[in-house]
Amino acid sequence: MKAIITVIGKDSVGILSKVSSACAEADVNIIEVTQSVLQDMFAMVMLVEIDKSTLGFDALSEKLEKVGEESNTKIHIMHEDIFNSMHKI
Repeated sequence: MKAIITVIGKDSVGILSKVSSACAEADVNIIEVTQSVLQDMFAMVMLVEIDKSTLGFDALSEKLEKVGEESNTKIHIMHEDIFNSMHKI
């Protein structure tokens, strides 16, 4: 199973590191990452595999929200099925 993680907030040192560390701690595999800095705003989208995660989806979401609070960003995770359903015509 896959999920999409989005991160948005003020740019600062270590955002990618903090999010990827949280993923590694939960055995979440990062497949693909894209990130941009728009003036002083940081935006990142990650495609991750969550089937081997040591945390359930809700617990992983809570963990990432805490990382977001610590890094002054908004982090959201969306299951691939929901993402695909939202983008079907």
